[in-house]
Amino acid sequence: MRHWEPLWQLNAPHERTIKDMKKAVKAAKAEAPKAVEIDLDNMPLAELKALQKSVAKAIDGFEARRLAAARAELEARAKELGVTLQEVVGATGAKAGKPVAAKFRHPENPELTWSGRGRKPVWFAEALDSGKSEEDLLIA
Repeated sequence: MRHWEPLWQLNAPHERTIKDMKKAVKAAKAEAPKAVEIDLDNMPLAELKALQKSVAKAIDGFEARRLAAARAELEARAKELGVTLQEVVGATGAKAGKPVAAKFRHPENPELTWSGRGRKPVWFAEALDSGKSEEDLLIA
């Protein structure tokens, strides 16, 4: 600054920089891609299906990137704490479950069985209604 310049001019370069930045942001927004309107009603079926596949692929990619970013963030945080993410959430993950052996068998059709878990099958309820007991339907 020269000694004869007024003090209010000290901020002038700074203000110009902010104004230039605002102009640059405004210009960038103007150049950004805008949403494209598509006339879906007049589009052929083949193009609609291709568009549907493209959108589904884009959504899957977005979800995969989001999940990968979340996993990386969690792994970094676990590393900061001195553990692995597998130690935190459990290394086994979701258990598939073993098939349970059948406990009851249909009296006339031996192919129909039930493990005794979950909802009772219709044939089991009908057998009980007809006077049979659970013990009668047990597999020996």
